[in-house]
Amino acid sequence: MDQTEVRQSTSGATSDAEAIRAMNAAMETAPEQAHGEPGSCPTCGANAASGPPSFVYALGRIEPRIPRLSVEKEFAQAMSNGEVAGQTDRHGMQTVLSMPENRYLARQLCWVFTIEGMETYLIVPHDPGDLQRLIETVRPAPSPTDLDVVIGARGPLAPPEMCNGLTVPIVAFDQLYSFDRDSLLKAIPSAEKGSREKLAAAGAEVIDRIMLMADNAGATDDHRALNYLAVRYPAIYHTAAEMYARNASLSALETRPSALSSTRKIVDVIFSYTDRTTAVAEKQFCRVDVTEEFPFLVTKLSPYYDRI
Repeated sequence: MDQTEVRQSTSGATSDAEAIRAMNAAMETAPEQAHGEPGSCPTCGANAASGPPSFVYALGRIEPRIPRLSVEKEFAQAMSNGEVAGQTDRHGMQTVLSMPENRYLARQLCWVFTIEGMETYLIVPHDPGDLQRLIETVRPAPSPTDLDVVIGARGPLAPPEMCNGLTVPIVAFDQLYSFDRDSLLKAIPSAEKGSREKLAAAGAEVIDRIMLMADNAGATDDHRALNYLAVRYPAIYHTAAEMYARNASLSALETRPSALSSTRKIVDVIFSYTDRTTAVAEKQFCRVDVTEEFPFLVTKLSPYYDRI
């Protein structure tokens, strides 16, 4: 198998039964702990069960990895039947997992979520029936611009036996989107003829700035608000294109707790554009409610004025 995509276990110290028990326990425990329901969680701290829920809205890549030698051998047997002749290893994995009779193999895999190449979460379905959503993230010909969006609840750290020693937080997802960046930008409606290329270029700049913000793991209120806007609010891309046409560049991207926050958590997201000739800054902002698992827009993009 492709070593950049799968991780093998060669020690044989952890049995399949132990790893499967860890996986099943994680799928049951992660949603309960993240939503604040009763349960034991030795890796979360003493007050994890009674603490507030921790939600994730993250942009990155999902990578399937083979955690144990026995699973690798099972995959090799499944790929030896001639169905994947002429395909690359990655394409062959996608073909094998797409066969209904091989769904058991998908349950054996580790689904690792990486952000900017860093292993950040282990992904499990909140509802086991959503396993197919994970299978669909396996692309036969992956591209550097591929994106996966994970929306869910963050649970405890994965036990070492779950994924060959990888100990990162488990996220039980409720929603999962997979696309490439170019498809996302092409889907943005454009009212003016000939503006498609400019809109795509401006959109690429904005989404790259959001994804490259320091420590954007999609777990804080600020980052969840930004990531929500990146995939659900086309107006930020239209505004960027308009500002570039006026010779202004995106100079800053800020988030602040909204003054309107009281019983709900609302974040102000502020986009600053600076005129390249006069150096005068113009700010636009919108408000996003991040109180619960699914963020939503509170106020549309409009001019922002600093308080004096």
